[in-house]
Amino acid sequence: MEKALKQTSNDCIRVVLFGPESSGKTTLAKALASHYNTEWVSEYMRTYLQDKWDTKKEVCTREDLMPIAKGQIQLENEKVVLANEILFCDTNLDELIVYSKFYYDGFCPKQILKAASQSKYDLFLLTYIDTPWEKDDLRDRPNDRKMLFSIFENYLKDNECHYVILKGTIEERLQIAVKALENLGQ
Repeated sequence: MEKALKQTSNDCIRVVLFGPESSGKTTLAKALASHYNTEWVSEYMRTYLQDKWDTKKEVCTREDLMPIAKGQIQLENEKVVLANEILFCDTNLDELIVYSKFYYDGFCPKQILKAASQSKYDLFLLTYIDTPWEKDDLRDRPNDRKMLFSIFENYLKDNECHYVILKGTIEERLQIAVKALENLGQ
């Protein structure tokens, strides 16, 4: 596997915020990191694509997938060594796979598929679509959120990932996530 896509080994518990756009992943990643006094990994895809939009007024293409994947893994590898027992990831390669296959008719680079299959995460927090959709330069699917939520959940089921669904207010979601983490080792 390409070295730039290899996840750094560590005993840290890795938790992924996973789900459709504008479903509260970033807000929750920050809140959980604060609650557990640890690190969180931002969504590299957002930074990368916002810069592309701001400088060229261009949207994501297939050619962007590998640089996005490499950037996401690099951020995760930087943060995992700083984390305090738990690392919260605002998306990961699995999220990139779902979006890649959705936008590009089932296509995803083999290197990303392989890297994702070899990466380890202890828990996926699947964010439901009961948060208001917020428009920005990158979000483009306000009417497809229910369908996308199903695609995300089916991906987790198909790949036998351990996950819980987060619904409700930020406080309710935080409580569900904390309880899921408490039950993780049981």
